[in-house]
Order: sequence, then C-alpha cells, then structure tokens
Amino acid sequence: MTVALMWEARAAEGRGGELLAWAREQRFDAMPLRREYFRAPGDRVLVITWWDAAYDAELPELPDPAPELVTRAVHRWRFESVDAG
Repeated sequence: MTVALMWEARAAEGRGGELLAWAREQRFDAMPLRREYFRAPGDRVLVITWWDAAYDAELPELPDPAPELVTRAVHRWRFESVDAG
C-alpha cells in the first residue's frame, strides 16, 4: 500500500522562501518513495511524501518549524492511495 503524508504551513509574511528552504533541508531516518514540494500565494508551503507502508504505520514526518517562521500551526494529513493513473 502507498501512504501519502501531507504537511502544510503558512509562513510569516515575506518568509515563504525561507520556509520552503527550511522544509527542503529536513531529512528523515528513512527515505520515502517520493517527496515533492509546493508553494502557493500567501507564503504557503506544502510537502507531500509517499511511503510504501500500511496506513497506520509509524512514519517519519516533518517537524514544526521555528514559531517565528510561521503564522499558525502546521497542518498534517495522511492518505492512502486507491488508484494511480
């Protein structure tokens, strides 16, 4: 089964590039199948990692960045793949 972990944060005003760089520097103890980075207006950053694991498996996640780098708590979601096309 493939599990996708989504991590999304909103940077403090004008610090979106810094938040994206911070996210890209983070390392996991295990390597995901895939890791992709996104940005959006409002200095938002999204990271999706794909894992070959059960839905409820213990998986490494991105930590919370320093409080001064974000405007709110990080949002996290977990999904399982049901179809790839």
